[in-house]
Parts: sequence; C-alpha cells; structure tokens
Amino acid sequence: MIIWQSVFEALESLTSNKLRSALTVLGIVIGVGAVIAMLAIGRGAQGSITGSINSIGTNLLFVFSGGSEEVRNPQPLTLADAEAMLDPFAAPSVASVAPVLAGTVEISFSGETSFTQASGVTPQYEQVRNITMLEGEFITEADILGRSAVVILGPDLAETLFGSQQGVVGETVRIEGQPFRVIGVTEPKGGSSFNNPDEQLYVPMTTAQVRLLRRRLDRVDLILAQAVSADAVPQASEEITALLRARHRTPIGADDFTIFTQQDFLATAETITNVLTIFLGGIAGISLLVGGIGIMNIMLVSVTERTREIGLRKAVGARKRDILVQFLVESSLLSLTGGLIGIALGWGLALLVGAIATASNADLSPTVSLDAVLLATLFSAAVGLFFGLYPAKRAADLEPVEALRYE
Repeated sequence: MIIWQSVFEALESLTSNKLRSALTVLGIVIGVGAVIAMLAIGRGAQGSITGSINSIGTNLLFVFSGGSEEVRNPQPLTLADAEAMLDPFAAPSVASVAPVLAGTVEISFSGETSFTQASGVTPQYEQVRNITMLEGEFITEADILGRSAVVILGPDLAETLFGSQQGVVGETVRIEGQPFRVIGVTEPKGGSSFNNPDEQLYVPMTTAQVRLLRRRLDRVDLILAQAVSADAVPQASEEITALLRARHRTPIGADDFTIFTQQDFLATAETITNVLTIFLGGIAGISLLVGGIGIMNIMLVSVTERTREIGLRKAVGARKRDILVQFLVESSLLSLTGGLIGIALGWGLALLVGAIATASNADLSPTVSLDAVLLATLFSAAVGLFFGLYPAKRAADLEPVEALRYE
C-alpha cells in the first residue's frame, strides 16, 4: 500500500468522527504545549540567574572567612589581608581588591522606612563590581579618610524612599537614626530578592566601621578580588590561597577561608536550573503520556468499530502489513497534529508568561529554543507510534473470516 494512500484513508477516517478526533488531539496539544512552555520558562530562569551573576563584575573571586567544619576558631579576614593581595610579587594575577563590610540597617526618609542590606565599601568596589552610576558619583578616598556620612542608593531603594530614581542627590536620609547625605544612585542591575543590588545601599568603609556596623577597625566580612583576565582566575585563586595560608599560618587542607569564583557560582546556578527545567519538563510530560493513552483508547475503539471493514480488506487481498501501516498512520497523524498545535500553544504560553513578567518588573524572559520544538515534535510522533502499535497489531492479526462474521 502506498504511504500517501494510507494518509488519505487516515484523514478520511479521522474526519468522519471529528469530535472524537478533536478530543483525542486535545490531550496531545495540552501535553506538548505544557512541555514547550515549561522548557521555555526554565531556560528563561537560567538566563536570568546567569545574567545576574555575570552583571556583578568580571573575573571576580569572592573570599569569605571560614573553611571546612573541621577548622575551629578561624581567623577573620582583615584589611591587611586585602592589602596583601595587592602585592604584585605575592599575587601578580590580582588586578584589584575591594574589602566589604555587610549588615542589615534601617533607612528612612519622610515617613518611609525600609530595612535593607548595607555595604561598607572602598572606591575600588565600583570597578570590581562593575557599578555604573545613574546619577551622582561613587564613594571617594576623601569620603574614606573623612568618615563622611554619605550614602549611595540602589535604584529600587531610591524608588521606595523617594518615589523616584533620579533627582535625589543631595537629599538627606536617616540610617539607624543618623543623617546621611545621598551622593549617588546606581543603575539598575536586577537580581533575586535575597541578593538584589538594586535594593542595597553603600557607605564608606570607615563610616560603616565606626557608625553603623561597628566592627573592629581591621575586620571585614568579604574580600572581592578581580583577576587581570578571565584566564588568570585559577592562577589568582592559587596565589590568594597561598598568601592567606602564610598570613593565617594554616596548614594545607585546614584553610580558615573559602574562595569562590564566578565560574563556581555559574556552574552551581546552571546545575540547579537544569534540574528545575528537567523537573518541570517531566511534570508536563505526564500530560503528554495521558494524551498518548487517549490515542490508544480511541484506536482500540476504532479497531472494534471497523472489524468488518478490516475483514473485508483482508479478504480482497490486503496484507497484514497494510492493515498495520493504516492504523499506525492514523495514530501518528493524530499525535503529530496535536504536536504542531501544541507547539503553537506552548509558544503562546511562553510569550504570555514573558509579558506578565515584564508587567510585574520580574527579570524573566522565557526562551523557546529550536531543540525544544524538535524534541516536542519528534516525541509527539513517537507517542502516536508507540500507543498506536498495539491497536494496529490487534487489527492486523484479525482473521478475515472471523472479522466478516463480527456484528
């Protein structure tokens, strides 16, 4: 039997029961649409997270106090440690260093109050963290030396306090009840609610030490180090490790500090989002499986209804293979039609989610990739073949005499 003839016969059979065929196709449409949409949302989330990590700076290394659980009483990181990393002989792969003090503070202006993350920083922080100013200027060496009561606001924090991201330079806010003059607002970067630089504030390191966070004058919570290039990041990590081991007098394997690189954060984030995408795709795939079962059910009903037709075809010379192909084509046509409509539905759902995210100021842009479309198309066709195989074989195995006797 010519394959095109099988296709025409399948179309004729399916259109003779339009409502039943449409309801059968609906299961595949929902399944494929859900798979496409979930994969798109997963990829969009991955792109958002990796973009946020990349936006914090380039070639960065994050040095934290504290090592493995076996290390007791770790020495804190200090400003002297940060200065030592700038030694061109001890750490030639390190281009710039920015120590950071961090803590939560209360900031208020004209009755508006917010609790937010405060960072005590040095002027080098602007370069290391790749910060650009929306208006005003960043903290200077004069602010450090004078322990100035000045503050840089993230754009979201400025919006919360003033109702605007611009025109706020020169205003006075209160941080922990103390007056601070706003000298700048950073450009939006985006990020998660747990670590969103747009909702943070920055004050001079010395001011944070003595007036806000009140730490020992030489202690810091984090040291950011920028390597001279992306290729030099591993070498810079080794140099910083050797330097801190010597300064803290810790043996190899008992470090009282931890070093992370952007690549470490990116690898962790990609692993998490990949697992999330697979999980979402698997959940959506269950509906596709249900749609396949629906196809099998309808094809079994079709075999029963057309028992006499099958017997007549075999009696006039149709081979077992011809009957098998006929029913497989019908099931595949149902599944493939549902798959194509499902791709359009999934694409539309992804666009809808993206529009909702944009309207909600959420950093999420679902991405429908070609591999997801091809995967959904091939999988929907495979579902039709798999779930149509048993009904087709059952039809092909009917004996002509018995089939013609069927009422």
